[in-house]
Amino acid sequence: MTKQQLTKEGYQKLQQELTDLRVKADHLIGQVEEVAQPDESGEDSLVSQLKAELEVVNSKISSLEDALENAEIINGHFSKTTVGVGSKVKIRVSGKAEKTFHVVSEFEADPSANKISDQSPLGKALIGKRVNDNFEIEAPVGKLTYKVVSIN
Repeated sequence: MTKQQLTKEGYQKLQQELTDLRVKADHLIGQVEEVAQPDESGEDSLVSQLKAELEVVNSKISSLEDALENAEIINGHFSKTTVGVGSKVKIRVSGKAEKTFHVVSEFEADPSANKISDQSPLGKALIGKRVNDNFEIEAPVGKLTYKVVSIN
């Protein structure tokens, strides 16, 4: 498995999320044991619902454990010449509006905070770009042209 690049902040956030999910899983197991009656011939819907939720939680736990086990924490010394995971990039969209994005791993992505995944179409296109590089991405509204204005 390839290393998952994470910022230190992202790594810590995933560790906390994993801890929270483990607590939730333990709570769900307790609820299933409490609700389930050993003499019932069939499961009631609440038990089925709790087991389904537990399965989802366990799947997330497994995914986070894999990510953390294969994590490579990137330090705070990012290239100011080439875009990579951890870079803050200002781009100009179609020669008009400028936007700043923080390129992060898929586990840290938060579009509402302008943190884009390195696996997203824009993130993939940005990786390896330099200041003044132009590139295009096909979007639902048509082809958009981007220019890298700065890298921090």
